[in-house]
Amino acid sequence: MGTLENKTALVTGSSRGIGRATALRLAAEGAVVAVHYASNGTAAKETLVAIESAGGKGFLVQAELGVPGDVDTLVTALTAGLVEHTGEARLDILVNNAGIMGGVKPEDLTGEIFDRLMAVNAKAPLFLTLKVLEFMPDGGRIVNIGTGLLRYANPEEIAYSMSKGALDQTSLHLARLLGPRNITVNTVSPGVTNNGTPIFEVPEAREFMANMTAFKRIGEPEDIADVVAFLASNDARWITGTFVDASGGTLLGG
Repeated sequence: MGTLENKTALVTGSSRGIGRATALRLAAEGAVVAVHYASNGTAAKETLVAIESAGGKGFLVQAELGVPGDVDTLVTALTAGLVEHTGEARLDILVNNAGIMGGVKPEDLTGEIFDRLMAVNAKAPLFLTLKVLEFMPDGGRIVNIGTGLLRYANPEEIAYSMSKGALDQTSLHLARLLGPRNITVNTVSPGVTNNGTPIFEVPEAREFMANMTAFKRIGEPEDIADVVAFLASNDARWITGTFVDASGGTLLGG
């Protein structure tokens, strides 16, 4: 039996990258996984097919985040899927992975861009978490995917980093609130991680990014998924309110 047998999980933004790897990893441990996506249904279906091909169980949930009614739309689809596939609306594990980056020079940053980043990366995870707590049993697990940019600077991602900083604070304060229910809340922060974009196919870029890490290689989504799976397991029952640096020792120096 896997470490998450008889558990249910929602991984937001699990059509690709870290989200897909996390969904696959949790399903491999026995969880029934809700594969959430915003618009790329084809990619989300590929995630689900991969889960099922490996003998796991899951279902698709579609909802765009950062728009009015986003959480209600997601939760309605989630609870319906949980009842259909498990017989009850119970969520044991929530992974707030979905997010968008800025890539905007400070002088080009607008209020609209800032508001969009905060809406998707901070507001949606907070209110989604508060909503699913209504049907998360004691002993549940909440994992927020942050960023290594909370520990080192990139001026073109100042607004993105602010939004992820807000998400990290969500972990800290909810961990205190939910401790009496034995629900843990933690932040996992990746560094340079291969998300399948073209830049990772450029040899010079790969070498530059690899040299930023202590291990002299680029992180893979599975590196992060394994950390999330640990935090979602019973083995991590005494860890909460923690910032977990999963950057491969990015920018340690040397």
